Amino acid sequence: MLEQVKAYLLALQDDICSGLEKVESKAHFVEDEWTRPQGGGGRTRVLTNGQVFEKGGVNFSHVHGGQLPASATHARPELAGRSFQAMGVSLVMHPENPYVPTSHANVRFFIAEKEG
Repeated sequence: MLEQVKAYLLALQDDICSGLEKVESKAHFVEDEWTRPQGGGGRTRVLTNGQVFEKGGVNFSHVHGGQLPASATHARPELAGRSFQAMGVSLVMHPENPYVPTSHANVRFFIAEKEG
């Protein structure tokens, strides 16, 4: 099921970028794939100097690790010591028009696992 969530989120990133590029005649997204030394990675897409958008980013990440950080278990101590996976799509778009608000959105999936 994890791979289905990942496929959905990658397709969501593709769909969002494609839709935004249809209204942007001057600029296109540039992609940078990255890896996280502690586990995982993602792809960052940035659009700059467009006719509609001054700057924007639509990013996907999938990170994992052997133990949740203390900040994640502070409110839920029963999760301490569990491995985790987190993935999501995040976007921020800054329009050229100063009267149009900046847009920001996140779609996230998070799982904490214990042995057995």
